[in-house]
Amino acid sequence: MKILLLSRYNHMGASSRVRFYQYLPYLATQGIHVTVANLLGSNYLEDLYGGRRRRFGDIIGAYIRRLGYIIKSNRFDLLWVQSEILPWLPALGEKILYHLNIPYVVDYDDAIFHRYDLNPNRIVRSLLKAKISKVMRYSSAVIVGNEYLEKYAIRTGAKRVEYIPTVIDLDRYSIKDCVHVSGFNVGWIGSPMTTVYLNLIKPAIIRFFKEGNSSLSLVGPRYVDLDEIPVKIIPWSEKNEVTNIQNFDVGIMPLSDSPWERGKCGYKLIQYMACGKPVIASPVGANIAIVEHGVNGFLTESTEEWLEALTILRDDSDLRKKMGTEGRKIVERKYCLQVTAPRLLSIFQSVWGNYN
Repeated sequence: MKILLLSRYNHMGASSRVRFYQYLPYLATQGIHVTVANLLGSNYLEDLYGGRRRRFGDIIGAYIRRLGYIIKSNRFDLLWVQSEILPWLPALGEKILYHLNIPYVVDYDDAIFHRYDLNPNRIVRSLLKAKISKVMRYSSAVIVGNEYLEKYAIRTGAKRVEYIPTVIDLDRYSIKDCVHVSGFNVGWIGSPMTTVYLNLIKPAIIRFFKEGNSSLSLVGPRYVDLDEIPVKIIPWSEKNEVTNIQNFDVGIMPLSDSPWERGKCGYKLIQYMACGKPVIASPVGANIAIVEHGVNGFLTESTEEWLEALTILRDDSDLRKKMGTEGRKIVERKYCLQVTAPRLLSIFQSVWGNYN
């Protein structure tokens, strides 16, 4: 089978890397040849993460290249699309594929539809609010990363909706004991844009770290203002992300409870758990399914709940180990490439079979 992958980013983009690229070696062993055609490259992501204005010429060039691949799409057995073919434009590419009887599978790990239907710009809402519904209906199958996305896809009338969570590769992640001279190490990993969620627990963080004997490590942000609390900011790299997480004592994931956040797939929680770390998370979206409260971590909302969970885990190393072990078991059972890759392959084979 020959598949054209229309991803949004290159390997530098987390969503493209974990939802698509990490599956390519397995698919190759199963006789699936995947041609990768990412829309946006490193320049765009470097500008985005650096807080700089994106280069207009790069974006225009990306759209032209994407249109070129659509013209050549009949050379492939199947298209594998990340979210949409051309962001911020109507679903014309998807409609063309549908009428040419060229099958495509579209994948979501974020509530992309809310970029349009909840956009503050009235013109965007008017023109594009129904775009993702159309993309899903034109598709041969919709793959979603959590229940919130699944419910939306079903409501659109999509022909087929499949749930595959965002996962890690067990061969990359392992449990490693860590000892800190600085005491209890609270950790977080994410992109610079998502550091805003740390502000939600700022009061709890400040109160907790004033008690001393704890440290805060943040992997990926440019800068975080937590007043007088010392923060260790660690540049993200794919090579070192697992090692950095292994040095956490607990991994945290605060989120606000709003439509966009309900569409998130809890990837950082799965990373923490894969390294045998207990987790503390806001009870929003996929977090509710991933965290078994009191078993592999805590679901917390208020400042007092966050402070209590952090204190309990700081003071009980045996509980940390027990929760970390349980979290690893959950990952091995539900949230790893070794489980989901065969399921993805079966979807592709089934869709392809329906067109042959």
